[in-house]
Amino acid sequence: MAVIPRNKQQLKGTEMKIIDPHLHLFDLAQGDYHWLKKENPPFWPDKQLIAKNFSQDNLNLVPPLELAGFVHIEAGFDNEAPWREIDWLEASCSLPFRSVAFLDLTLATECFAGQLEKLGQFSSLAGIRHILDEEAEALLASTQVKANLAQLADNGLSFDVQMPLANAKAVNLLARILTDYPKLKIIINHAGWPGVKQPEFQLWQQGIEKLSKFSQCAIKCSGWEMTDRSYSSHWQTEAIKLCIHHFGADRVMLASNFPLCLFHCGYQDYWRRLIELLSPILGREAVQKLCFDNAKQWYEI
Repeated sequence: MAVIPRNKQQLKGTEMKIIDPHLHLFDLAQGDYHWLKKENPPFWPDKQLIAKNFSQDNLNLVPPLELAGFVHIEAGFDNEAPWREIDWLEASCSLPFRSVAFLDLTLATECFAGQLEKLGQFSSLAGIRHILDEEAEALLASTQVKANLAQLADNGLSFDVQMPLANAKAVNLLARILTDYPKLKIIINHAGWPGVKQPEFQLWQQGIEKLSKFSQCAIKCSGWEMTDRSYSSHWQTEAIKLCIHHFGADRVMLASNFPLCLFHCGYQDYWRRLIELLSPILGREAVQKLCFDNAKQWYEI
């Protein structure tokens, strides 16, 4: 399939509200951010581009785009006391937003419950994230992890899943958890890391097809720059189309992964390019669902 041509006039006069369901704000003076320090991994040569303070004021969109709200995903502010990050956010942000906090899924049941109770005191809390990635199989097979995920379900909180969906064993374990805990709401981060090349891309598609069978599971499309700083619009569009094909138009969200999207382009450009790419294919109403309606519903903003 040919790359869809970019029409720079596509957005002219077309208002588009956006709720960005996956971004990170930093305050280096108040938070730890171990991963942002140059002496610590990841050792990206361009890490200095994001190793700085980012506030709500840096989320600049100009008409016809309008940022109507966002979901803040934990960024390593303080993994020992994760409620500190939410306290800082609620004191410093004025736009409507929800928070996804860090919480260690391997904690003992009572300790997990205690931290969950502290986090639950904040009105913006929507769910938690514990990055699975290369540990996905071990964590999802853990009896303790499953017991803690059950606590999330009982408290009406979602779990943001970050792991490669090309990992069939991890996908099968997650599918079993979704079967065992039908009240647990799962939101997949970064489209489940679609591979750029085969056979990884095909394995990824098999993963999203399997997880899409669960109605309590949604998927966010972002993080392209983490796979390839110079990713192609063709690969990005194909991945989004496949997510929509399997999950349907009501369970797919477009997101930025700000400020990491800056590795590829600016915030305004990121959203403009996405909307220009998808509007001719899907139509404006469907794109508005992907950019606004679905995030509003899934994160209850």
